[in-house]
Amino acid sequence: MHVQNVLPRDAIPSIDDPSFGSSYFGAAEDELIVVESDDGAARAYPIRILSYHEIVNDTVDGRPVAVTWCPICWSAVVYDRRVDGRTLTFGVSGKLADDALVLYDRETETEWQQSTGDAIAGELDRARLDVLPAATLSWARFREQYPDGIVLQLVKEPTESDDSTLRNSYDMAPYDRYAASDEFGLYGMRGTGKPRSWDRTDLDAKTIVLGVERGGEAVGYPLPSIESAGGVVSDTVGGDSLVVVAVDDGMHAFEDPGFAFEVRDDSLHADGAVWDVATGESDDGRRLDRMPSRRLFAFAWQDANGSDSFYST
Repeated sequence: MHVQNVLPRDAIPSIDDPSFGSSYFGAAEDELIVVESDDGAARAYPIRILSYHEIVNDTVDGRPVAVTWCPICWSAVVYDRRVDGRTLTFGVSGKLADDALVLYDRETETEWQQSTGDAIAGELDRARLDVLPAATLSWARFREQYPDGIVLQLVKEPTESDDSTLRNSYDMAPYDRYAASDEFGLYGMRGTGKPRSWDRTDLDAKTIVLGVERGGEAVGYPLPSIESAGGVVSDTVGGDSLVVVAVDDGMHAFEDPGFAFEVRDDSLHADGAVWDVATGESDDGRRLDRMPSRRLFAFAWQDANGSDSFYST
């Protein structure tokens, strides 16, 4: 593992006292990380805001969570902030580990790799954060599916706070240019250091992957592989059965109840019902349980789990 200092600690400020509301200044197609509460309500954390803060320390249903985002890895992961009976608060260390964001906790100053949840240095070295279920949805889809859902608000708004000004203040253009470019890693984002090589022909370095880890086994599901299988695959990871779905709303993983799933007209069908992949709910009142997962670029998944950890049909 290659760890490098890129910025001073906390140069990118985490959000430690988040506030929420019903309005959002971004575009309809903006992506948000969505965490459901036990009562079916939902909180959304826009990637437009996370790109400038990278970590939100929050509490949902009494559970301390860290909503994390690494723009270089395009990695969206929600973690439980509790480790060995203590609650941790995370900040941005200013370091990268294999081009992945390194978090640190303010209680023990242990450093954690965002793309894996592994402690890589410090008092809690070799500990691991638990991944929590979360979806990535567009703002338009979130508002449609969760009309009473709330969305993360800005820490401090500019004096002129119309939507256009706010979008300019939280500009996604640099990150979108990076996502669309051929280069990847720190060099691809900032043009510093050396370009990284990628010797695979079956996957691009920036292919979107949904990673699932169960029972000591890790499998990354590349978006093109799921699409080529008709938009849905059933699989087993660590002895647990799951179904992975790819539709316009993104990629989602659920516990598999043993149904024969198929995607038709961008909707998930099984057992005589239509299932909403945003919520896991069916039109007859049943519900699929979302699996903990992480969404990221293929190069970051391979860095963490090896070249043979990808699902293939």
